[in-house]
Amino acid sequence: MEFAHVVVLAGGLSYEREVSLRSGRRVADALRALDIPVELRDADAHLLERLAADPPDVVFPVLHGAMGEDGAIRDILELVDVPYVGARPSACRVAWDKPTAKSVVARAGIATPASVALPKELFHDLGATAVLDLIIERLGLPLFVKPTRGGSALGASAVHKAEDLTAALVSCFAYGDAALVERYIAGTEVAVSVIEGRNGPRALPAVEIVTPNGRYDYTARYDAGDTEFVAPARLSPEAGERATHAALTAHEALGLRDLSRTDLIVDAAGDVHFLEVNVAPGMTETSLLPRAVAAAGLDLGPLCDSLLRRRFT
Repeated sequence: MEFAHVVVLAGGLSYEREVSLRSGRRVADALRALDIPVELRDADAHLLERLAADPPDVVFPVLHGAMGEDGAIRDILELVDVPYVGARPSACRVAWDKPTAKSVVARAGIATPASVALPKELFHDLGATAVLDLIIERLGLPLFVKPTRGGSALGASAVHKAEDLTAALVSCFAYGDAALVERYIAGTEVAVSVIEGRNGPRALPAVEIVTPNGRYDYTARYDAGDTEFVAPARLSPEAGERATHAALTAHEALGLRDLSRTDLIVDAAGDVHFLEVNVAPGMTETSLLPRAVAAAGLDLGPLCDSLLRRRFT
């Protein structure tokens, strides 16, 4: 079919707004290079008015963070009966909540680090010292702390010493009201993107992330610098197969659609551990999914075009 009007939806009001805008511009430019008429639109107070006045053929959401990945904006698109790329609202809600996603993926047979998810209020109600001591007693050190919801590594940090756990939680609670504290797994950090096509879900080559200080934080993700990305990842054939299987299993177990990116740790034994999944992967020049697309010998524009067309096949 010939598209007359495609909307790439980016921006919003989450902590990840600037990243989303960069992702949106990249997707819009890639589609325009194919002569597809694209409008880059913000998720603001004028969105519903504009969708009603000029309904698009299809929407490509690249909203990161809350609203973009928690299913809310997709609920709105379904209410106004506009087709869109990506997971349905119910699947987004499960994937967005990291402890829930970990439970679903674990039930599907994929290993994930032992963890607890605790709201900020609990530390006040039960006494922070007692709770912190119990966490370390049961999970050991080192640990990794991150908000139960959110992305771009905002509020996430590793904890190698008991005295650093409080500061990690304070940082985490700046970005959310609950913390996921999980056992730290040393190894190779990889991201495996899944794209759906005519023959079903397909895993793209794993991308390995190597940072000089071992922290793949917000700056390392989005500022070109010392972070090294290796695609395909330097994994043994067996570990590579396990990573592919884990990403495809997570995509299917969570009921995702069109595209996703699963973050994994491969330990020294080659065993794969699920960390989290992203239903609206970044599309910036430093993002992992576009690197995987390139490693697979594909072009971003035709790939995005094929995802748009899935809504009409």
